[in-house]
Formats: sequence, structure tokens, C-alpha cells
Amino acid sequence: MQIHFEPFTVHKRVPLTISRGTSSGSTNLWVRIEAEGIEGWGEASPFSIGSLTQTQVDITEDLTALRPVLAPLHPFQHQVIEDKLLALSICSAARAAIDMALHDWLGKRLGLPLWQLWGLDCQRIGPTAVTVGISSPTAAVDRLQKWCAQQPVASVKIKLGSPAGIEADQAMFAALLAHVPAGAKVSVDANGGWTTLADALTMAEWLATRGVTYLEQPLPVDSDALLPELYARSPLPIFVDESCFTSADIPRLAHCVHGINIKLMKSGGLTEALRMIHTARSCGLQVMFGCYSDSAIANTALAHLSPLADHLDLDSHFNLKDDPFIGAILTAEGALCPNNQPGLGLSLHAQS
Repeated sequence: MQIHFEPFTVHKRVPLTISRGTSSGSTNLWVRIEAEGIEGWGEASPFSIGSLTQTQVDITEDLTALRPVLAPLHPFQHQVIEDKLLALSICSAARAAIDMALHDWLGKRLGLPLWQLWGLDCQRIGPTAVTVGISSPTAAVDRLQKWCAQQPVASVKIKLGSPAGIEADQAMFAALLAHVPAGAKVSVDANGGWTTLADALTMAEWLATRGVTYLEQPLPVDSDALLPELYARSPLPIFVDESCFTSADIPRLAHCVHGINIKLMKSGGLTEALRMIHTARSCGLQVMFGCYSDSAIANTALAHLSPLADHLDLDSHFNLKDDPFIGAILTAEGALCPNNQPGLGLSLHAQS
């Protein structure tokens, strides 16, 4: 099989600020695997969690190194390919792109969408959250109103963990809450921005009285040892994102969190995402899906697994001015649902 890849740059409609900084765009890689006249598509997005970064250069180098290694193989040899990627220490974003493309190729080869190959029920897909980043109360309200004007909003994720402290977080959240659509689910993601257990507990207790569904990554990764106490005392369910990359991370966290956030770029693809789902369920945990600065390719890929998730945050491509790709469809209920086309069900915008 042949591997082709090329960079594409996307720009955010509204820059997103989290506890670690602000992002206004990203240069991702469009990966294509070709065999038997069929082309499978995948995407690799650079990302950083502070302590670990995968850049466009890192991903490009790994994909370049993979070309001769994978050339003698066939897309049906998925297990062999996965073993080689791991043995070569290929970065997780590059693995994710290859894995997505293999799944897309398989679905196209068989003429079926992935959700149908997995026997999943798309009626079980819940609404995907729209994200409001850290800003002033007035700017945050304006961002939420823009989301509501753009598309159906049945779930809102609010980024907290402001460098200005928890008082700034509370002011922004209070301003936003009055503008959340009636009946919409509200969650909070601190991205590890509360650096002390005291702040995390204060915010958990404060947010619990204001209708928040769950709290994501309240503490930094290097404070995982504090999670058991937070878990015991928090009135809100605790989910982890930056602290959990693959299924191997789940057993050590299972006793001190309520759920995990799966992202394709962290996990290394749909194959590992499915392992993570089953591992989390066997440990009694809930599952959510998230994204980085991903286009419709990666978010559509995860949409095929969305019937297995409790919470969804696959909105990054809705905040792009120039996403080249079309995939999963947003319903009137705010759910991101895969279509009935073979594989991932992706296409290019006409102008691309």
C-alpha cells in the first residue's frame, strides 16, 4: 500500500483560550492510504498538554519514516501494522491518522459505514458540546451567543482554570450561566488550571450548586496523587483528559475518577479508542470523547463510535473558517451523527 500525506492549515472563527494558552489555528496533516484503487483518509493534528507536545514536524518525520515500512503491507493487515507503529515508537497523532485511514479503507472496501460494521445504534448519540474558552464575562457571553446563532446547542463546555484565579472563573461562569439555552447540559473543563487541591474543591463545591454535570481535569497531570482525595470529597463527577492517554492508563486511575476523555490524537486511533471504551466500562467508568484543533476528518471518525460514549465534545471543526472536509452531520438536536456513506463518509468541499 502507498501512504500519501500533505499539510493543510485551518483557522479558528474565534480563538480558543484554555488554562495553558490561546490557539487561533493549526496546520494538520491529511493522510491517505491507497491500495486496490481504494483510498482511505485520516488526519493527524499537532497538540500539546504542556508536559508533552507533538508538533507538525514530529508527525511529518514519523509519517515519512513509515512509508517504506508499510509499503509491502496490505490494509487488511491491521494487527501487523499496529505492532510496527508501536515498535517504531511512532507518535500517537501519526498512529491515529494511519489507523483512521485503515478503517476508512476497510469500510470503503466492504461498502459499509464504520458504525454499521461495528453494529452500533446512531440513535444513541447524544448532543456534542460547544466550547466557550477563558475570557472576560462579556466576551464569554458573546461567544456563547455566537454558537447559539450558528447551530443547535444542547450541551455547553465551559473552560475554566484562568491564570487570574478562581474568582475570575466564577465571574465568567456566572455571566454565562444566565445565557445557556434552557435544558442544555453544562460541563466544566479546567485543563489542569487549578493548581491546588483547595481551589479544585472550592470550585467543585461552587459549581455543583449551579447545575454542572461533571468536572474535567481539575488538577494538573503532575498532581494525579491528589485525585483520590478530590474524588472522595468532590460533589461532582471527576473526569480526566490530560492524565489519560491510552487503555494502559485507565486501571491506575479507576479508583479515583468517574470517567475518562478519549481523543484520537492521544489514543493513537480508533483501534485504541475502542480498547479504552471497553477498559473504562470494565472498570465502571464513564466515557467522553474530545478533540484538539481537529477538522471534520477526526471528529467524523470518532462520531462513528459515539453511540458508546456518555458525553461528547466534538466541536472543533465547527469553529473553523476553512475546514476542507465534510463528514458527519449535525442534527437539529445538536448531535454529530455519521452518514450512511462507506468508511468514514468523508468528502472535500467543492472549493477545495
